[in-house]
Amino acid sequence: MVEKPKMREVPVRDAIGMMLPHDMTQILPGEFKGRLFKKGHVVTEADIEPLLSIGKEHIYVLEMPEGFIHEEEAGLRIAKAVSGQGLTLTEPYEGKVSMKASRTGLAKINEAAVHALNELEGIALSTIFGDQVVHPGHTLAATRIIPLIMEEKRIIQLEQLAKQYAEPIVQVKPFLEKKVGLVTTGGEVYSGRIADKFGPVIRAKVEALGSEVVEQRFAPDDKEAIEREINAFLEQGVDLILATGGMSVDPDDRTPGAIAGVGADVVRYGTPMLPGSMLLVAYKGDIPILGLPGAVMHEKFTSFDVILPRILAGERIEAADMTRLGYGGLRKG
Repeated sequence: MVEKPKMREVPVRDAIGMMLPHDMTQILPGEFKGRLFKKGHVVTEADIEPLLSIGKEHIYVLEMPEGFIHEEEAGLRIAKAVSGQGLTLTEPYEGKVSMKASRTGLAKINEAAVHALNELEGIALSTIFGDQVVHPGHTLAATRIIPLIMEEKRIIQLEQLAKQYAEPIVQVKPFLEKKVGLVTTGGEVYSGRIADKFGPVIRAKVEALGSEVVEQRFAPDDKEAIEREINAFLEQGVDLILATGGMSVDPDDRTPGAIAGVGADVVRYGTPMLPGSMLLVAYKGDIPILGLPGAVMHEKFTSFDVILPRILAGERIEAADMTRLGYGGLRKG
């Protein structure tokens, strides 16, 4: 059972010189909601009217039992126990401590660990979904305890549980500066009959995450020609190769065969996420090679926008990473 703190009731007019045991919140409907007085504030004569204005005719003096800690200390200790790199912690506000990104990167959240910690009585740890791009100031997680006070041994138990995981439970992985080679396929683009629409889109997405498209090469709908351009990038020593176009099931779409033809191991061709189901992920040694579906050219968010940040954060994509994109992956009906 959660221990209820022992409080002594004091008329607010007799509270001058006494310390508030928790934040006092003021709510003005449609105008303001926030902290009027912070926990630890010593009441002065000037505070009496503001306290009365929020309905506080009495305040309560906290009598802390031995072996217990206050919600603010508990919140800070939980946040420190779960936080890793790329985060800053806010000061406690009404018992809550938030964990915010201190840099642009990939949010990594250990879902199983979050569930395990929340099974501890009186603990509240709330997070965003992992594997998404975050920027400085973006809140990844927030925590507090449910009661005003808690036995310190419960926080120690949480701290010990958090240490059992190999990686921090909440962190922001930095993006690496990678050199990207872009192969654009399609006879209509290769011949100049239509303008290339893939290049500007891909460059913008790659550059937004701190990497660079070092060169764009063009190839007709010919398997050997596409292979030559991919091999040229492999010899050049790029960190990532992106091949656009020719990814459907039409007979003249040769990109999947060309990726396999250079000796790359195909992780998976196709993912249940929509749009972007025709995505292909392969590796030639440690070099990822992606075949990008046409949706990348005209849809704001596709399977490519899920996979690219993980690759640029240095992660290796497995088949399960692609099959799991079906749950929550319907981005366009």
